[in-house]
Amino acid sequence: MANFFTLLAQKQEKLHIKYYCTNWGNADSWDRFCERVKKAGYQGVEAWLPGDLKERKEMIDALQKYGLSLGLLSGGSGASFEQYRESFKRNLEEAAAMKPDYINCHTGKEYYSFEQNKQLIDIGQVVMEKQHVPVYHETHRGRFSFAAHLTKDYLAKIPSLRLALDISHWCNVHESLLGDQQEAVALALARTEHIHARIGHPEGPQVNDPAAPEWKNTVDQHLAWWDEIVKQHKQNGAKVLTITTEFGPAGYLPTLPFTQQPVADQWSVNVYMLNLLKDRYKE
Repeated sequence: MANFFTLLAQKQEKLHIKYYCTNWGNADSWDRFCERVKKAGYQGVEAWLPGDLKERKEMIDALQKYGLSLGLLSGGSGASFEQYRESFKRNLEEAAAMKPDYINCHTGKEYYSFEQNKQLIDIGQVVMEKQHVPVYHETHRGRFSFAAHLTKDYLAKIPSLRLALDISHWCNVHESLLGDQQEAVALALARTEHIHARIGHPEGPQVNDPAAPEWKNTVDQHLAWWDEIVKQHKQNGAKVLTITTEFGPAGYLPTLPFTQQPVADQWSVNVYMLNLLKDRYKE
């Protein structure tokens, strides 16, 4: 018979993984979109907060109708850093007021100084503590976190910094599967709270179809990174890990010349990733 400590360890390792569908590229109404999301087996939707109040209400009504959770994206804009900072703060506070499961921030610019980007990260920390909504910062091209080695420096200097890991961007930026960035990647995995499950490669942030056999080694490497995050969450006694399948639409998804016909179906690719991960991380 298992002893008390074994049973306790097993109980602590119980981790619920919650899956969100991106609305990036969606052309349906919110009601139709959420109906499809629910039927596919997702538990939530990840989206930018609609600026139009009518659309915002349509989003909320559809989420409630189909019993779906919400994860929000947030960021900033402006010609100067000061304008960007105010926009970032305003947008983040507005997103937090919606009380989503989490907020995934597109934070700063790759050309802002460390001190400037840290101001934005600090704003995220203040909003998180005030509104009691998790705030994460996505690893993304064009942001402070665009490269593995530079993100490592931010993580080392800002202990509270937590990531939404979209490691596909780093594969593209470094033109590799990051075999020579193992220390930076390990630190990032240890500080990840949300995953964007897209498969990148050395020449782009999105493979054409992750089911294609030519991408097997690339997919396996991404799965190994995500496996480590899941393992660490279990070991740390975390109750929830959130994952968004985030393959993008035509343009981000490769297209044929002249016709601009996408070479794969975005919805099908994201549902493929959902089922792959749900099967891999069965509870």
